[in-house]
Amino acid sequence: MELVPTLKIGWLNGWILLCLLCLIEGFLLIVFPKDVVTRLFDRSGWDKKQRTFTVIGKLFSLACLILIILTPLKIGSSALVVGTILYILGLVGLIIAILNFRNTPLGQPVTGGLYRLSRHPQILMLFILFMGICVAIGSWLALLVLMISKLVQHLGILAEEEVCLERYGDSYRTYMKRVPRYFLF
Repeated sequence: MELVPTLKIGWLNGWILLCLLCLIEGFLLIVFPKDVVTRLFDRSGWDKKQRTFTVIGKLFSLACLILIILTPLKIGSSALVVGTILYILGLVGLIIAILNFRNTPLGQPVTGGLYRLSRHPQILMLFILFMGICVAIGSWLALLVLMISKLVQHLGILAEEEVCLERYGDSYRTYMKRVPRYFLF
């Protein structure tokens, strides 16, 4: 791992792992019913402050994406092996969480499957997946930028929970008491 990676355009960069993620997510979103996709990206009920912090978090995510795209994978290193394992765990978990989301009726909070272990398994699995890519490219800088983006985007997650409390009431409040936000945390 290095603090500041050598940036260059290449065939064996972190973008390869991003492409696989985009293909799988894109396929799932195409085959899902439109109302499920709309629900997945619904940000209604968020106030200006929450939207602002989410945008700032997304700017850090964009910086992380640029680092990933322009940084070569650490071929032949233990960092690539560890990063790939984290990536696969995150990708499989993300697919399961998205399917759990799809299988929940629209008028109910999502509480089954991985949502029994974490209130935000999609966010958690994406974090693990991107952490895996950052390790696979061997960049402490990309990992640091990823951490900052997730810390700032945490406020968006709090906004999502407020909206769910308004929408689902006591059933969501009970769910919040029973299930941690981020798996063990």
